[in-house]
Amino acid sequence: MKDQKKTLVLGASLKENRYSNKAIKALRKSNIPTCAIGLRPGNVADVKIETEPQNFENIDTITLYMNPKRQPAFYDYILDLRPKRVLFNPGTENPDFYRLLRDESIKVEVACTLVLLATNQY
Repeated sequence: MKDQKKTLVLGASLKENRYSNKAIKALRKSNIPTCAIGLRPGNVADVKIETEPQNFENIDTITLYMNPKRQPAFYDYILDLRPKRVLFNPGTENPDFYRLLRDESIKVEVACTLVLLATNQY
């Protein structure tokens, strides 16, 4: 991966069976700079999970692992980070949020982070 797309995993989980957890590990295995926000503090691989929104800089991609009902509380935060794209993983689809992102020229992708990484399309 020639350009390292610094990624924020939003909805990160410490539980190893959760897809957000697997995504953090896959991102790090691909040497992609990764940060994470979840409900509980801890670490996955070498990534610290924060429990409050942080002023992360130079975020290229935000990958969502949060159901649409929880997303509105993060709309402004996500828009303020000015990512190049937001990935909506299965179960996170939210057409209302797509519109807000597109209005700010932020790319919307409805895709699975794990599949994108596994197929070198990330």
